[in-house]
Amino acid sequence: MPSGTTTTGPPGGGGPVEATRIELFAPVASFRDPMFPGLTRCLPVPPSSALRGMLAAATGAAAEPVPLGYSARAAGTGVDAETYHPIAADGANPAVAGRVRAVKGGTTVKDRPFLAHLSVTLWIPEPDGTRIAAALRRPVWGLRLGRSQDLVYVRSVSPVLLRPADVAVVGHALAPPGGHDAGAAVTVRLAEWIAADRLTTRYGDYLWCAEPAGRLPVRHALRDGDRAVWLRPAPAGPGQR
Repeated sequence: MPSGTTTTGPPGGGGPVEATRIELFAPVASFRDPMFPGLTRCLPVPPSSALRGMLAAATGAAAEPVPLGYSARAAGTGVDAETYHPIAADGANPAVAGRVRAVKGGTTVKDRPFLAHLSVTLWIPEPDGTRIAAALRRPVWGLRLGRSQDLVYVRSVSPVLLRPADVAVVGHALAPPGGHDAGAAVTVRLAEWIAADRLTTRYGDYLWCAEPAGRLPVRHALRDGDRAVWLRPAPAGPGQR
């Protein structure tokens, strides 16, 4: 599948940015790692494609390709025993009321790792932030992160002013490569844009710390109070740059 990595940096020529901060909470959420096809390995954080999909569910739009920054952490992990109902391509075992018969190649049970007590903070620049915040109060569709049963709750919505930063508390923020030099940071590759036909996905690389990183020098960053924020631009679709 074609892939690409977007660039990032404070918009508006490096000045302050008006934004909306949205605090989300999901008791359980699961994000399958597409880098391991055939396995159910769970990503440690939600991909931005999932977050933008949730925002689109709130507004009722086909997509919400808005710039955003985010941080994420889970209090723990677990494993579900999940039932799958694969449909035979030749129609030999059709689904009835969403279920197929438990024959060879039919109903099967697989382990599905998940994140427990997932907290996510979003920062969305204006004017999109105010528009999306209003939609989250009366969403068109149910708000979910990950699987269809993984409901997400909006804890708070606040207007903020993001200021350029050279030093800030990194915490669990998702940063671009080179955004900071925290020794505990790992690189995670996450989907940023998925085509409607699901045949094309664009990925981006992020730095993320499982244990919260403290106050550090940062590059291409903004800050909300003392918290570091990296705004990721809206991903480009095929034929766009």
